[in-house]
Amino acid sequence: MLAFAALIVTIALILVEANGELTLSRQLLYLGAAYLGLFAVAHVVVRYLAPYADPLILPMVALLNGLGLVLIHRIDLAQVQRAIQLGKESLPPPDAPRQIAWTTIALVLFVAVLILVRDHRLLSRYGYTCGFVGLVALALPGLLPSALSEVNGAKIWLRVGGLFSIQPGEFAKTLLMIFFAAFLVNKRQLFTTAGKRLFGIELPRPRDLAPLLIAWGMSVGVLVLEKDLGTSLLFFGIVLVMLYVATERAYWLVVGLMFFVGGCLLAYQLFGHVQVRVRTWLDPFADFTGSGFQIGQALFGMGTGGVGGTGLGTGRPELVPFASTDFIVASAAEELGLVGLAAILMVYLVLVTRGLRAALAVRDAFGKLLAAGLAFALALQVFVVVGGVTKLIPLTGLTAPFLSYGGSSLVANYALVALLLRISDAARRPAAPQAPPVRQAPIAEAHTVLVERPGEKPAERAE
Repeated sequence: MLAFAALIVTIALILVEANGELTLSRQLLYLGAAYLGLFAVAHVVVRYLAPYADPLILPMVALLNGLGLVLIHRIDLAQVQRAIQLGKESLPPPDAPRQIAWTTIALVLFVAVLILVRDHRLLSRYGYTCGFVGLVALALPGLLPSALSEVNGAKIWLRVGGLFSIQPGEFAKTLLMIFFAAFLVNKRQLFTTAGKRLFGIELPRPRDLAPLLIAWGMSVGVLVLEKDLGTSLLFFGIVLVMLYVATERAYWLVVGLMFFVGGCLLAYQLFGHVQVRVRTWLDPFADFTGSGFQIGQALFGMGTGGVGGTGLGTGRPELVPFASTDFIVASAAEELGLVGLAAILMVYLVLVTRGLRAALAVRDAFGKLLAAGLAFALALQVFVVVGGVTKLIPLTGLTAPFLSYGGSSLVANYALVALLLRISDAARRPAAPQAPPVRQAPIAEAHTVLVERPGEKPAERAE
């Protein structure tokens, strides 16, 4: 499957070079060799450290990462051509080599997680530590000055000297899932006790609502401090689903959705940037040259692609701002069409399904909750990204996992996949054969004999 993924990526790179440059450059060889080398090493490591892990998870990730590399390289070529047409003296730096570098770092962390976490159950011992570190990482950008944390209106970054930047919220996502999985396993009984009935719904006791209230408050806090709709929605959705999986009570979904709707209405009334996002979502062409330009151009590009797409290297994805990050799905839809975008979504679906399958198969409750949360986090992130680009929901600023350009998301998601592989390995590992019971020699039955001694009466003696 990895060889098949490499074949698809190689053919896509050749098409981009042939259609965009009308020739095959040496950079194609470098990108292809780096891709093959990195994932060949990753395959060997997984076969050695997690031999029973699901064999489809890594090929799906490799295919998404490779297609993202192809699209990023294609956008690099388009931006260079556009800069030459506009007569600019300096050409934009390419993002594809940096994406290869980020992939290398991500795979190093991927291997490190597999080496350090030999048994996923050990993570439950550090649940509260992970929760504390995750909270600090999530809140830190909002507490720092805008010069150190704000990019494009969202305070979600940590910028060091203008040369290095990272989104700590991407790593906080996985850490908080570990905390909630450990917490719900230990406190499960608290959430299965119903309180009063309201409109036919068995509501939990008020004191048992505390974790959900904390999650809701944190999601609203992220929205207020960091102006980040995507992280707020993603975090609250993950907590809600993990709570439902732990308790198997549907009323938690009802209660959670009530909190979510209330938070959306409150945020719309209080924050101006939320109102701008909603107005742009309802009618992006009302202010096409302003706030609606990005989504408007993306819709034009997807409309141009149609069902079959314009073909790799023949579209105009560079006309969409942030085409290689937030709107890489629109770039794929333009050049690959509806068919190509559906194929990419099917790859995501297979990846999420395999994660949920590991959650069903693993034997311990902590592993079930953690695997379900990790798989659902990928699914929800893809839904939010694709829904925003296609104008199904308001734009949120999230990036497509493994597909978009960016270091923080790529590195954090590879750590997430490493945990999924570790849980899948535990779920698929055959049970150790039990030693046959040791057959003991039968104990001789006691019997009695009559012993006669001189001058004494016969007495019983057991031998």
